Amino acid sequence: MTKHAFPKLHNAMWPGLVGKEANTDHPPISLERMLDLTCKAEVNGQKFEGVDIFLFHPHTDPDATDDAIRRMADQIAARGLKVGSLVAPVWPGTVGDCAFGSPDQRAKFITAVKKACRIAEVLNRHGVRQYGIIRIDAAGGPTAWAADATGNLKKTAQTFREAGVVAAAHGERLAAEGEICWGGMHSWKHMVHLLEETGMPGTVGFQCDQAHTYLYLLGCNAPDHALLKPGYSQADFDQAYTTMTDALRPWTIDFHVAQNDGTVHGTGSHDKTGRHCQADDPNGKLNITQTAGYWLKGAADRDIKHLCWDGCMFPNPVLENQATWNKILAAMIAVREAHGW
Repeated sequence: MTKHAFPKLHNAMWPGLVGKEANTDHPPISLERMLDLTCKAEVNGQKFEGVDIFLFHPHTDPDATDDAIRRMADQIAARGLKVGSLVAPVWPGTVGDCAFGSPDQRAKFITAVKKACRIAEVLNRHGVRQYGIIRIDAAGGPTAWAADATGNLKKTAQTFREAGVVAAAHGERLAAEGEICWGGMHSWKHMVHLLEETGMPGTVGFQCDQAHTYLYLLGCNAPDHALLKPGYSQADFDQAYTTMTDALRPWTIDFHVAQNDGTVHGTGSHDKTGRHCQADDPNGKLNITQTAGYWLKGAADRDIKHLCWDGCMFPNPVLENQATWNKILAAMIAVREAHGW
């Protein structure tokens, strides 16, 4: 029996999509299959309590009718699951486009947030969704951003503010995922500067992913902002992690449990980003339970109500293996038992 009611334990559905390609040996995995794998996971009587979903094809049509969204909600609820955070389709090739691009590109970004808020409203009215945020990022790479760092910082912040106004009108909050493949978000310092420039605390915040933020420490896309050097000691790590989390934790309104082996990986727009490892990977650099505590201090005060596991770009045989999800669930239970409320 768990000693804590919160945070609820969610599984991400987008690992069935990100990095997957039809007609290859790693095709997309359907939402229904991802839901089934999630609801079959169990550790000592504890099961996943919800899912976070990506609002794009083939899992979710961002222009689906209200009735179609309600049917999806019925499928999720029938499996005893809730919906938490939603990923807005902000990237080129989906609905949106670069947050620091041309006026037309930035308008597409706002359109993507509007579509996500509309779907969120349907899910909220249905009852399957009672908490969670809408996820965004800059939808453009560090190289393009660096061509005019000062100007692009201001453009991105302006786009995020416009998106924040849209979200607030729907009673939603936006969380920008700190990931080194996104311009203006590719180091812990850049991320803080962008959130400060946006200036909408409580409406536009930060989504921490343990795998991605580990690479912030290494300065993989921003060497001048590195907090750790090769061969670092545990004391070095503790000091660096404290520096990073003290800066970003006040902005953190959504949290991904994850593991990282210190290498980078990616495909397409997710080029050179943090490699997600299995929870028990022997090469994992993080004590998942311990480091989660840095981020979850005061989490209830920031209205965080759930955790989500993120395992992007795992091979399909790993994702299709039911044992994978039991290990993941066990890691998440350990985080809640140590830091829950």
